[in-house]
Amino acid sequence: MHDMIAEPLSDTSIATAVDGRVVRLSAARPGDAGTIVDVRASTKAGDHGVDAHELHRRLLEFGFVEGARIAVLHEGAIRRDPIAVRLDDMRVALRRRDAEDVWVRLDPLASARA
Repeated sequence: MHDMIAEPLSDTSIATAVDGRVVRLSAARPGDAGTIVDVRASTKAGDHGVDAHELHRRLLEFGFVEGARIAVLHEGAIRRDPIAVRLDDMRVALRRRDAEDVWVRLDPLASARA
């Protein structure tokens, strides 16, 4: 099973890795696939209707944990929201603003496509 608590990425490691390999799930497009490297609900309170701690808990309960395989399947027609993802062996839909808190290391083919 996946580790339930991910070591958070430092801001500097994210800045150096955003060269197309590690991105926020909210920035991924249909067809992108990879592995979750961090779940960090650190956005402003009220952005999601719940506080950051509650959002973090909900994402973990859904299975958004470090090491889980993820692929973007579909995005909504209006402002590309919500997005549908395959998370290990299940399908989940979530709001793009909630997906901002999930960091994904894209597979090499997916990042080369961008």
